[in-house]
Amino acid sequence: MFEVMARLKVRDGQLNGFKEQALEMIRQTRERDTKTLRYDWFLSADGTECEVREAYVDADALITHAHHVAEARDKLFRDFAYDHEMTIYGEPSPALAKLMEQLAGIVPFRRFSLLQGLGIDIDARDGHEVPA
Repeated sequence: MFEVMARLKVRDGQLNGFKEQALEMIRQTRERDTKTLRYDWFLSADGTECEVREAYVDADALITHAHHVAEARDKLFRDFAYDHEMTIYGEPSPALAKLMEQLAGIVPFRRFSLLQGLGIDIDARDGHEVPA
């Protein structure tokens, strides 16, 4: 599994439009993505910041997702949000690493590698434990 967290801020006076556009991105993700495991949007109590927790079967699935929601994402940042930052957890694929390089001046990326975990992996297809 490849995990991502996106952080963004809501433009002043644009909370309702932000929420509507977030719902559109979630709708498109649900309808078009096949390798997205998690796409959960969290809004701060004051409605000024948002974090999106994402999980994909692999790093390349993030690229596929980005293509699927490109127009909706562009509208989100054009009209309702700003200050986009991404944190990735794990090793990017060569294609994702290249994309991150291309976006370096536009979207800051932070990357973390797994230090230690529980040592139990879950098969996303059926929910059963598999040996680590």
